[in-house]
Amino acid sequence: MSTRIPDIYFMVSGSSEGFMPLNAFDNSLMAGGIGDVNLVRLSSILPPSCKQVDPFGLPYGSLVPTAYAAISSSTPGEIISAAVAIAIPEDPTLPGLIMEHSGLGPKEAVEQCVREMAEAGFRRRERALKEIKSISTQHTVVKHGNALAAVVLWYS
Repeated sequence: MSTRIPDIYFMVSGSSEGFMPLNAFDNSLMAGGIGDVNLVRLSSILPPSCKQVDPFGLPYGSLVPTAYAAISSSTPGEIISAAVAIAIPEDPTLPGLIMEHSGLGPKEAVEQCVREMAEAGFRRRERALKEIKSISTQHTVVKHGNALAAVVLWYS
């Protein structure tokens, strides 16, 4: 039996309000362009030689490998943020590392933290780092809010 390994990826983010916290999460998925698929949450490894592409529409209902950070809040006025970062190795035959983080406060702080997490993970693996890519979003809660950032893996 062979296993199909994703060879392309894209990064998305979205934030939104909703009727309830789960609606806010769903609305963030829609804002990020990944609301009509089934996310299969990953443990954060980017396959070797995986290439970044622009976000595109996925087939409705697909099982989509995704590493993501999300945060919901029902505290009006609270600022919530989510970010993901990818550590890309110099050697394309080695895997990359995806880190996810969410929290209270501005997206710049959450994104800086997740970038540092990706760098630390690469140091632990003793791999030469080519670059770190990241994306983040923030949301000021009105009633029920959510912020989400994701790395979507797919097949060319």
